[in-house]
Amino acid sequence: MKVSYNWLAQYIDLSGMTPEELAEKLTRSGVEVDAVESLNKGVSGVVVGYVVSKEKHPDADKLNVCQVDTGVGELQQIVCGAKNVDAGQKVPVAVPGAKLPGGLKIKKAKLRGVESNGMICSAKELGMNDKLLPKEIQEGIYVLPADLEVGQPIESVLGLDDTVLELGLTPNRSDCLSMIGVAYEVGAILGREVKLPENAAPEAGAAIEGKVSIEIAAKDACHRYMARLISGVTRGLSPLWMQQRLMAAGVRPINLIVDITNYVMLEVGQPLHAFDYTKVEGGRIVVRMAQPGEKMVTLDDAERTLDEEMLLITDGVKPIAIAGVMGGANSEVGDETQTILLESAHFAGSSIRKTSRKLGLRSEASLRFEKEVDPQAVERALNRAAALMAELAGGTVAQGVADCAVSVLEEKVVTLRLARLNGLLGTALAMDEVTAIFDRLQFAYAVDGENLNVTVPTRRQDITREVDLIEEVARLYGYDHIPTTLPYGDNTQGSLSGEQLLRRTIRQTLNGMGLDEVSTYSFTNPSVVNDFATIYRATNPIPLAMPMSEERSVLRTNMLPHLLETAAYNLNRKQADLALFETGNVFLTDEAKLTTLPEEKLTLAGLLTGNWSGAHWSNKPEPVDFYLVKGLLDTLFSRLGITDVQYEAAADATGMHPGRTAYVRINGQKAGYVGQVHPAVQQKYDVNETYVFQLSGEVLMQAATVHPGMIALPKYPSTSRDIAVVVDRGVTAGELRDVIEQSGGQLLQSVRIFDVYVDDRLGENKKSVALSCTYLDPEKTLTDEEVQSAHTKVVEALAAKCGAELRM
Repeated sequence: MKVSYNWLAQYIDLSGMTPEELAEKLTRSGVEVDAVESLNKGVSGVVVGYVVSKEKHPDADKLNVCQVDTGVGELQQIVCGAKNVDAGQKVPVAVPGAKLPGGLKIKKAKLRGVESNGMICSAKELGMNDKLLPKEIQEGIYVLPADLEVGQPIESVLGLDDTVLELGLTPNRSDCLSMIGVAYEVGAILGREVKLPENAAPEAGAAIEGKVSIEIAAKDACHRYMARLISGVTRGLSPLWMQQRLMAAGVRPINLIVDITNYVMLEVGQPLHAFDYTKVEGGRIVVRMAQPGEKMVTLDDAERTLDEEMLLITDGVKPIAIAGVMGGANSEVGDETQTILLESAHFAGSSIRKTSRKLGLRSEASLRFEKEVDPQAVERALNRAAALMAELAGGTVAQGVADCAVSVLEEKVVTLRLARLNGLLGTALAMDEVTAIFDRLQFAYAVDGENLNVTVPTRRQDITREVDLIEEVARLYGYDHIPTTLPYGDNTQGSLSGEQLLRRTIRQTLNGMGLDEVSTYSFTNPSVVNDFATIYRATNPIPLAMPMSEERSVLRTNMLPHLLETAAYNLNRKQADLALFETGNVFLTDEAKLTTLPEEKLTLAGLLTGNWSGAHWSNKPEPVDFYLVKGLLDTLFSRLGITDVQYEAAADATGMHPGRTAYVRINGQKAGYVGQVHPAVQQKYDVNETYVFQLSGEVLMQAATVHPGMIALPKYPSTSRDIAVVVDRGVTAGELRDVIEQSGGQLLQSVRIFDVYVDDRLGENKKSVALSCTYLDPEKTLTDEEVQSAHTKVVEALAAKCGAELRM
């Protein structure tokens, strides 16, 4: 809602209050002001001038030499190139020394040898939004009304001395979608009286009875419909003051009749519509729902197809308007219109909202109806518009009003308990302080002991409960004045749950290693449910009752299909190097037909493809492989404090490469798997060589000690011993490491495998494995004898348990 400061001052005294100060007070009271915009973009020294004469420039066909009276004595000679300039016009004149937007300063000049003492201005040159101007004024210079006084500063004439406050209203404050509603709000904030305009319609014509009839067939969608008849109207331009106020509010002036309905809508908050009375069959109004497939042409010359949920205004023969949204072209007020049937109605906001959305039509009127207008403003707005049509358009208002009411909303009475108010706000307000606030709000009330029975006016439909009244007191008392108090009672220290801590640690660790987190649908395609091995028990697919599509019709039981779809999406967009992970739930059930909620299991999954590191002058690209992904998991396990991890060859994992996949066991429990996607599955998903992992969040949570505690740095040096042993090729490196850890004793700190060599010269079906063992005593420096003793036990254990021979 755009609020003109000068217009607002017509309803409430704003003396001693700048627009910026008013904006600050409104924002602090709960009505946020998004912007404060001055309409003067840098204009000074521009006055109203009178073009006394116009002659062609002697040396330029497109220029005119004008003699202009600017009210300072002698006529000023001004060269003007506008096509529409003519003698006898009142125009804006920038005299020498004047300033225009953009820092332009007007000076005396010669144009093609003819002296020019100023500039006749267009609206755009004055910094005005010419898109909001009537079409007659958009081109050429701005021709002003003839009754203006020569020499007047143009700022006050064109409203450039005004400031616009743009309100960012929440949906519940529809009362501030009108100037009077904002005036009530400002009056409550400043404690000043609101001055309402006169809205008594001067009834001078014949009685309306027998000329207009109203019938409401859609009683749920239309609660009241009123109409007045105004005859003998003229349809010229609206007065300049009205145009200025409409443009300040962001509404383009069109003609006098339409401008009056828009002006009253902005002033009172009640939308109106004017019909050409002669185009309404028999002066009959029937409010009904549309028939399915019914059509009508609206004012924008578009044919609209309607349905049974759309409310129509008809004359019993044809539809003449879409209620609350847009009028029909067949009842439009034209140049020949002399008699106006003026509508003012209260429609159900839900009905207007549905119609507006279905037709894609949003207007200032529909916006207000959607948010619910004041039902008591229906008659007030009708009389105000009729009075303006009589005053400005020379119309004669018929005696009486055509009125059909299904229901009229009455004012609500809400009880406010003083103790409850002070208890919620933490204040100690007395009864007279609270009643003073309701006086400022202009809410009637009755004191009943320590309670207040407050009568809420219909303009404030957002107030229905005691807490709403407490909010009104709080915001007008001032949020800054509400005392701050420390919480009391038993307090508990907040902390993360086990799952939250696990998720956060996984995210931080994998992000730190260069993986990007993704979030995919929990719904999937039935055709991909069984593409990969499940890390849980076998499960039945869980169909959705109302799926959005076949591709998203069952709950996922596996995380990998969507990661592969994400990879394919990126590969199709030339992003070949990917490292992704996701934590989320999969859904399991043993029931063939679901009767209970499925079981949800937290799962971690990841995907890597392409190069882990790109090309660089110092090294070659490093493609993703099994050992890289395994190393990432080892780092994650280390960060989670998980030490007992084993990898087993997995030739039977569905969807995975039989020779490049391993099951992951943690503390002896199967936790998931890691490996390459099977080439056939890669082809199905249209991806390149891709490695994935999928782990049970439940197993990770049971094994994790995310914060194992602090370990002091050793004071004494460690010693390393390297050993290379020849073993059968069937002996895994993990088995060798386990034997070393079991036999190394307390001095053994770590074992690292740094080389594997396979060659028939070592012996048939033999391989060489090189390991580095680190020994450390935190209490002293180890001697060579102590290290050698521990190392000898390691060598002997390898020989006894693995058949290992030292390689010389």
